[in-house]
Amino acid sequence: MTPHPLKAAAAIAVALLMSACTSDYQFSSNLDPKAFNEYFKAGEVTLFEGENQPSGRYEILGLVDGEACQATPQDVPATMADARTDARRKAADKGANGLIIKNCTLITEAAGGCETRSLCVGQAIRQAVPAN
Repeated sequence: MTPHPLKAAAAIAVALLMSACTSDYQFSSNLDPKAFNEYFKAGEVTLFEGENQPSGRYEILGLVDGEACQATPQDVPATMADARTDARRKAADKGANGLIIKNCTLITEAAGGCETRSLCVGQAIRQAVPAN
């Protein structure tokens, strides 16, 4: 009995797929492995702003500021979100796990090498991490 051509094609396709899974896959990224923690450290700092304020006890580690700059008219305009992220990175550098934003502003007049600029100022804090 001769195998049906469709069944033979399916068997070959499955064999090819299975052999592809056993290949030595190489992953390439433009992220610098030595600076990997630098890329994501802002995400470890909880942002507190407006009505959202920290509860419980915390230690104030100092003031931090964040800035975003639109260098040329062709660049993306500066945003307060980028300025907050910069402030969160600086808070992480101080050992903080929280940032209380005190004030953010957007400057739309070109000055100091920026077409637009956003600035945020806040308090870097360290909250007690609850034990699990």
